[in-house]
Amino acid sequence: MNCRQCASSLERPGDYCLVCRTRNADSVVLAVTRDHADITMLRDETVVGKTGVSTTPEEGETEVVELRNFAGRIADEVRRKHPEDVYAAGDRDVIRAVRAQLHHDFYRVGDENPVEEVLARRGERSLEVVDRDPGEKIGGSHTTLIGNRDGMRAIREVACHPHVKKVIPGPINAGGASSDSGVRAKATRADENGNVRLLLRDGSSVQENRVVTTAMDRDLGERIREDLNEALQESGFR
Repeated sequence: MNCRQCASSLERPGDYCLVCRTRNADSVVLAVTRDHADITMLRDETVVGKTGVSTTPEEGETEVVELRNFAGRIADEVRRKHPEDVYAAGDRDVIRAVRAQLHHDFYRVGDENPVEEVLARRGERSLEVVDRDPGEKIGGSHTTLIGNRDGMRAIREVACHPHVKKVIPGPINAGGASSDSGVRAKATRADENGNVRLLLRDGSSVQENRVVTTAMDRDLGERIREDLNEALQESGFR
């Protein structure tokens, strides 16, 4: 494959061109199992390349190193492309390990047809990206969070999303069914303006927090909600 800008030969399809500094793939889709990853590169609505990375899973003490190395090889393929977005489907442990080695924003998609789903979601790319520190997105008249550090960690996980403008903590209500499962967090159904609610639960206490997004309608808000719940689940809050 040649660079779309300067026609220089690329070592692999979709690679970022080091000659003219041009991105040849704007998105990467990862479909991973514990022993294999299919990596698909997209530019606009076109598949510009595919590759795969495999491993032989280890057990016991060597598994940690093997998984880290597998994730590192996947991460290297992503870095070569300099994508704007990374979409991921499949094994959560592998995806979590890959995310730890990259600075890109990850979006979860369904396992059945991840590439087709991403192509169908291209309208999401028009959403405004909020490039601010997560701490700057948290504000409002209620400054107390249930769950102390864990509650703040859940709030910051939501605030990290690039399409979240602001998280506004609400009042704390007590008297619900008690639970010993620790802090739990869930983003609820988007409203007609694309904003969602983040419910924090700790024991018998519940806190409803407003999440203002850059979505313009309920459908785009629902996609952001799905991303948030995936991130909360991977962080242990679901």
